Amino acid sequence: MITTPQLNTNPNFDVVLTRTTPVLSFKNAAGGQGKRAYEIQAARDKDFTIDLAAFSLQENPEGVTALSIPTDKALADKTRWYWRVRAVDETGAQGPWATSRFFVDVASDKAFMGLTRAVPISVKVSSGSDPKNLTDYSDQGLATQWRATPPGSDTAWVELDLGAARTISRIWMLADSGQKDGWPVAFRWLASPDGVAWKEAVTVADGDTYRFILDIDGVTARFWRLEISAWTGYAPALNELLLYSPGLPETPSPPSGPYVLIIGNQHNGFTFTQLAERVHEMVPQLATLTVPSYEASMAMYAALPQKPVAILLSGNNADYNDLPMFEYNGEYEIIRAAPVPILGICAGNQMLAFASGYTRVRSMGRSDISAMETPREYAKINLLVDDPLFKDLPRPFTAPEVHGWAVYDPPQGFEVVAESGYIQAIRRQDGRVHGTQFHPEIKVPYNQAESVLRRFLEDALARAK
Repeated sequence: MITTPQLNTNPNFDVVLTRTTPVLSFKNAAGGQGKRAYEIQAARDKDFTIDLAAFSLQENPEGVTALSIPTDKALADKTRWYWRVRAVDETGAQGPWATSRFFVDVASDKAFMGLTRAVPISVKVSSGSDPKNLTDYSDQGLATQWRATPPGSDTAWVELDLGAARTISRIWMLADSGQKDGWPVAFRWLASPDGVAWKEAVTVADGDTYRFILDIDGVTARFWRLEISAWTGYAPALNELLLYSPGLPETPSPPSGPYVLIIGNQHNGFTFTQLAERVHEMVPQLATLTVPSYEASMAMYAALPQKPVAILLSGNNADYNDLPMFEYNGEYEIIRAAPVPILGICAGNQMLAFASGYTRVRSMGRSDISAMETPREYAKINLLVDDPLFKDLPRPFTAPEVHGWAVYDPPQGFEVVAESGYIQAIRRQDGRVHGTQFHPEIKVPYNQAESVLRRFLEDALARAK
């Protein structure tokens, strides 16, 4: 018996892709006789008859197989696409199809979102425990949720108090992507200046997904109420709600001396590791300024009264499938246009690829967390080209890793510097932008790559003088 491939890596169900030649990846099937291959189809309808594109490829034995759509089979833009995969063994026996869908919108990541987060000061719910989970943006894995108490009434509700009247033009809603349970099907958002008189802002009558990006005509109110009247499963459940106001964030105040701009890629805007502390330790002359990814943009960079000598892009530990990826658009602008050296670390490395289109990165179907494990035989990282940042490293070398995703398809103009069964480092051909999948900043005895970060900082400081 051949099992069904799992389509929960990248792209996950209903994510927005910003390339017409995306990477489609999936967790391998099991069973059958001999080696397995895969049939992959994409079409504009769920019956797979309109603009059908078909592909086949051999299985990657490491657990996740990926296909880069070739340019001659590019998918239509501004279009919802359905895709499916099935395994075929050496005898020709076929397994069942696994089916998913996504939307292609190439232009949607080209500019800063022009929005700021409107963070509630309190949240109330009709029933159920843990309403704080709806606005706990430090829940990095986005795994906790609020669920209404069953059986309950015919309508469950959530009420957010913004503390003051705010104009809202976008709402992000996230349920559990792992299972179709508790997804809102029919719901509406209401707005009120005082929590008493309510006016409808947006209505959805036939939702069939776990994530919603709702753009509305700017409505100004202090109180916002979500009423859910139909849902999947036995009770409605949500992992997160985020409201956005139009406009630009305030320009941060940089240090007076030479400094490094750190873009915090955690969902709460901070860094995954103690990146700022490591900068200060390695090059004491350098100060740091940390800016949340959702507030970073080239407009912000241009407004800084004193420019940084370099930019560091931090890691994160949440699956991209569960993140509002439009929040990273401003970071993509900086990657494409900032005139100073840039080093992306872990997720920051993957952002270098995303700046040229989602998806170029895939889930590995497993995690490499060597920095958090007891000593073992750490993966050897092989240098493929000579690069000044990697000068004098052992060949191969070891470095700490904390990740479950990796770059699969580097953008045009980038080359692979190091690998260890997957891509470990990339650089742009102008030599000003680098990325490492490993963490040169983490302090562990086997980290032979600390010098990569130190040399990056020292070189950037020297260039700025």
